[in-house]
Amino acid sequence: MHSHENIDDQASGLRKMNKQMVKVISITGGKGGVGKTNVSLNLAMALSQLGKKVLVLDADLGLANCDVMLGLRVEKNLSHVLSGEVELDDVIIDGPFGIKIIPATSGSQNMTELAPAEHAGLIRAFSELKTPVDVLLVDTAAGISDMVLSFSRASQDVLVVVCDEPSSITDAYALMKILSRDHGVEKFKIVANMVRSLKEGQELFAKLTRVTDRFLDVNLELVAIIPYDENVRKAARKQKAFIEVFPKTPASMAIKSLALKAGKWPLPAVASGHLEFFLEQLVQPHADRGLV
Repeated sequence: MHSHENIDDQASGLRKMNKQMVKVISITGGKGGVGKTNVSLNLAMALSQLGKKVLVLDADLGLANCDVMLGLRVEKNLSHVLSGEVELDDVIIDGPFGIKIIPATSGSQNMTELAPAEHAGLIRAFSELKTPVDVLLVDTAAGISDMVLSFSRASQDVLVVVCDEPSSITDAYALMKILSRDHGVEKFKIVANMVRSLKEGQELFAKLTRVTDRFLDVNLELVAIIPYDENVRKAARKQKAFIEVFPKTPASMAIKSLALKAGKWPLPAVASGHLEFFLEQLVQPHADRGLV
């Protein structure tokens, strides 16, 4: 295919997507083990209970966590969409409470290393999506890969899940430093996870802001304090989301309160509210990113 046809294809795909205003939230954590996927999936279900149509993009590439955590069977994933074998709608699997999940490619293929034709394929796949979406939640991989940076930079809201241990705080700081310095992300919504008390959650946030206020030009907002809760582990053993098995447990109540807040976060009035803006940002090559 000639490159100009490729561009025409992209343009027509983007025009179609203009109609769909979607809230894009990426959920990240500087390191593994902070409960990020648990937050993503349970938040998705809580938003769905509030009447939102929620699509989770499981971008935790190596692990393809979401399906494992929920005991769902996955036959096709995003890589089959990019290769043109199937449509995006064909790989979406149904999760509890009506949430939809796009399983990640297993393996280490990087969104930022896709060939231009695959970029176009990704944009076209989303532009032709028939599944209605109000909120796209992107469950990113742990750590600071190109993939995480791409998704976070392209999202309207970046949730950083942190727990009260030094490595979690330093890794979250490192992630915010790169996103703010090199990718223009200035606002971060902090989720204090697995804390022993409200006070511990506030102290954890204070520790983080002490460092960011001193060294970074960013704005942090504490949006949730999720308590350490034995029922989270019990639910995981059953391959169920804790909000489903233990709807009244403290962790579930905290997630529901976060969902109420997230449901009110404004959609930008400009094009960044559209899916195509998210995708254009996502697939921009490194050269265009204004890296310092």
